[in-house]
Amino acid sequence: MSASPTSTVTYESRDGVAILTLTGPKDLNILTHEMVDALRAAWHQFNASDDKVAILTGGGDKAFSVGANLADPPDLWKFVPGIGVPVEKPVIAAVNGICVGGAAVLVQFCDLCIMSEEAKFTYPEAKVGLSGGLITSLAARIPHKVAMEFIYGLADMDAARAYEVGMVNKVVPKAEVMDAAMAYAVELRDSAPMVLTMVKRFVGEVMAKGPSERAGISLSQTRSVLESEDFAEGAAAFADKRDPKFTGT
Repeated sequence: MSASPTSTVTYESRDGVAILTLTGPKDLNILTHEMVDALRAAWHQFNASDDKVAILTGGGDKAFSVGANLADPPDLWKFVPGIGVPVEKPVIAAVNGICVGGAAVLVQFCDLCIMSEEAKFTYPEAKVGLSGGLITSLAARIPHKVAMEFIYGLADMDAARAYEVGMVNKVVPKAEVMDAAMAYAVELRDSAPMVLTMVKRFVGEVMAKGPSERAGISLSQTRSVLESEDFAEGAAAFADKRDPKFTGT
């Protein structure tokens, strides 16, 4: 078992399973610029690791996350698995408390979800005048009119309703959330990784994508080029009037 903490995200490796925990003051786990960057780095760490499955959860017992810092909202697409960072291994959300706004977006892009009986999803963005649009991909994952009711902020989604409409896989008592997530994770860890990667990729191709999702994927790919060592080498070689030595990194 190993763990590497930041001030906002903890990465723990436990027998081939990565546990990524959002942490923040008062167990509210507000999505700040720092947390977005830290979770983005954690996904890269997961990709490079020998861990086969990731569980994403919130620290404490109040909230998975209460959503974005409205005073200084971050670009949430950067830390969403499959958008800001390509993630081809299975990801399980373990929702142990209230899950608001951008945090609900984050959960919708996980492959599986375990939810506590006391938890609920809420999306108040239409009431506060803020949305990056990623929530619209929810309509490809649950029934259209149920998605619209939630996206418009007309109704929260408690655990029973979330299970009923297919937003989550299991609802369990709060004390059992991580155990249930780990049970899924262990079974996936011991499955054929090539098969899991292939079917996840194929499902991603089948799933309809909204404009913000497509834009986020494009931005992630173009920024990876601009931030690459090859770009720095190409610019330096041009300035030095020499042939560049690209490495593909």
